[in-house]
Amino acid sequence: MGRRYGLEIRTATPADAPGLAEMLLNAGHPVAASLLAQRLETLRHQTGTALLALEWGPPSGIVVLHWYPALSSDAPVAQITTLLVAPDDRRRGIGRQLLKSASQAARMAGCDDLQCLTAPDAPTLEAFCRATGFQDAAGGFVRPLRKKG
Repeated sequence: MGRRYGLEIRTATPADAPGLAEMLLNAGHPVAASLLAQRLETLRHQTGTALLALEWGPPSGIVVLHWYPALSSDAPVAQITTLLVAPDDRRRGIGRQLLKSASQAARMAGCDDLQCLTAPDAPTLEAFCRATGFQDAAGGFVRPLRKKG
């Protein structure tokens, strides 16, 4: 999707599974590379995407989002279900770049709002969401993708 200062953001593929498995393991979320490859392949055929942040080695971060129709809105709703930056790569703007790319993908899918799901034990993600313009909502945070005119 884009590059910034040597950082590439692009769609994750099953071939990225080994590096992604290593990043997830280092962040305390172990998943077998073979399972990740299957899940990434399945996601490619659904209404959503997984975007990787890459520099010179294994992935530095990932954002996974899905969009779906909702009764409460004419436009589909986009929902971030995973947003993770490798522990050694945090505080360098990678999360913001992933969020920017996820927002762009959601707008291209016709979404008006972006939700971010957070676990109760994720204070770092909650702080990130607040710092990037999200507002508290049930089960997480939400922010508009388009300026209200």
